[in-house]
Amino acid sequence: MRVRLLIRGHVQGVGFRWWLQETAIRRNLDGWVRNLPDGSVEVELSGPDPDVKAVVSLCSEGPPSAAVSSVEQNILPDAENMERGFHIRR
Repeated sequence: MRVRLLIRGHVQGVGFRWWLQETAIRRNLDGWVRNLPDGSVEVELSGPDPDVKAVVSLCSEGPPSAAVSSVEQNILPDAENMERGFHIRR
């Protein structure tokens, strides 16, 4: 399963990217996370359905200092050339 998320709320400056990287790595997911200029966070996750769905669910809360107001999810086609590992993009 491969998804792209757009997470809105108070999600920058609260360790959201670092928290998500650690969460994704623990579940052995591939992908990336980055801050967007409008204050939201964009994420792409790829891996087994149950693990991706679990991390998507966790993104509704985020780390303790975050205040997530919405998570928009788009399912993407699987990519054979997806970069391995989970990275923070700048």
